[in-house]
Amino acid sequence: MNSIENGEQNKEREGRMSLSLSNSIPLLTPYQLGPFTLSHRVVLAPLTRQRSYDCMPQAHAILYYSQRASPGGLLIAEATGVSPTAQGYPNTPGIWSEEQVEAWKPIVKSVHDKGAVFFCQIWHTGRASHVEYQPNGQTPVSSTNKSISGQTLRANGKDLVQFSPPRALTTDEIPQIVDDFCIAARNARAAGFDGVEIHGAHGYLIDQFLKDSINDRSDCYGGTLENCCRFALEVVEAVANEIGADRVGIRLSPFASYLESSDSNPEALGLYMAEALNKYNILYAHYVEPRMVTVGESFPTEKSLLPMRKAFKGSFLVAGGYNREDGNAAIDSGKADLVVYGRLFLANPDLPRRFELNATVNKYNRETFYIPDPVIGYTDYPFL
Repeated sequence: MNSIENGEQNKEREGRMSLSLSNSIPLLTPYQLGPFTLSHRVVLAPLTRQRSYDCMPQAHAILYYSQRASPGGLLIAEATGVSPTAQGYPNTPGIWSEEQVEAWKPIVKSVHDKGAVFFCQIWHTGRASHVEYQPNGQTPVSSTNKSISGQTLRANGKDLVQFSPPRALTTDEIPQIVDDFCIAARNARAAGFDGVEIHGAHGYLIDQFLKDSINDRSDCYGGTLENCCRFALEVVEAVANEIGADRVGIRLSPFASYLESSDSNPEALGLYMAEALNKYNILYAHYVEPRMVTVGESFPTEKSLLPMRKAFKGSFLVAGGYNREDGNAAIDSGKADLVVYGRLFLANPDLPRRFELNATVNKYNRETFYIPDPVIGYTDYPFL
């Protein structure tokens, strides 16, 4: 009896110590994200893992996501196609069919069973594709007819091939793409996701409209900053109307040049979007930092997300090569409300706990990021 009482007292004391420690670490302070009460501010980034065979979420994702779920944590699922035309990489999931919705359900439940909040990133690759990924081998769609000059993986996941020349969407086709995002958002909610993040970053379809290095249109979807942002904002408005604005976020990367997606004035683009998004009262904006990130190193620039942070009225998320120290500094300074971690969270399923204890972190293995193995480089990274 005494040993039990002493054990309970020790647990209570350890709990108080842990709470005290957490409260001194900005990343581990609570945050109210709209209707969601978060216990910490360490967010799992949407990370493409290429382990959803034939565009179908697999049972091994249950362990992967539940490993990284913690009570009151926020996870954003990997980029998930909104339609059969949205695909551009091997073994990436979709959420356009009832079968896919059913496959996502146990994955989402496993995250909720751990007490975490789970959003689904909805995605269209646009011209970052190849005819092998398209229904009936049709031409990928984009804002433009211009091709990406580099190579991509063939559908076999092994061989490289040139990106296929895209076809510019006609004005009257665009509403169907907007509707595809709405259907995907509705399906995400049916699968149990708490909300969706619209993928507007890194050179994919929405970014292909946003960036003036790609968008060469002369209709109402191109030519001016307002017109280039029109498609993105139409998607945001439609999805917010479909599932509720307090369940919608968007990811943007105005400074990035992935897939030849640079912009001549990224500061103006990022600020315009931040201000325009306020009209729709969405839950959050997720901006990628204006710094180049290479293997093992990050190089800060003089450019800043601060004007966008000040302009946007909702919750502001930042991503891009953060570690424990600069993540804490971002929260402590008010630069961000939440910090999004990719490679660190991939390699450390217990990342919030490691941050709490200032423990050593596992090193990630880049060579296993995209292999189709259901375990290696996926669910085999060790916990503390």
